[in-house]
Amino acid sequence: MEKTEEKTLDTVDNQSVVLVTPAAVSEVKGMIQRKNLGNAALRIAVQGGGCSGLSYSIKFDTEINAHDLAYEVDGLQVIVDEKSAIYLSGTTLDFSNALVGGGFKFLNPNAKQSCGCGESFST
Repeated sequence: MEKTEEKTLDTVDNQSVVLVTPAAVSEVKGMIQRKNLGNAALRIAVQGGGCSGLSYSIKFDTEINAHDLAYEVDGLQVIVDEKSAIYLSGTTLDFSNALVGGGFKFLNPNAKQSCGCGESFST
């Protein structure tokens, strides 16, 4: 078996695991500023649960662990753990401030099925 080069924490083959749209970046930066979180990063993950089997998780974090992939989007640090990256590769995180249906939205090409709320999926 050929040994592959270990990925660095600051880049993921010069590509983002999750594409974060300018609207989402702006909203996250605003939240960090309003909550006085300083240099907090956006952690995006997948965990078991939800009505479709897997659910998305987004939160603020200040630590990068050994099995995390980290990159920057327009000055926003984004962290995705390696296990979640398998399910999130190619996903777009968007934000809408629409009164109906607004908020953060995941557009995941790996999801074969999603629930009505858009917060969980299956592959």
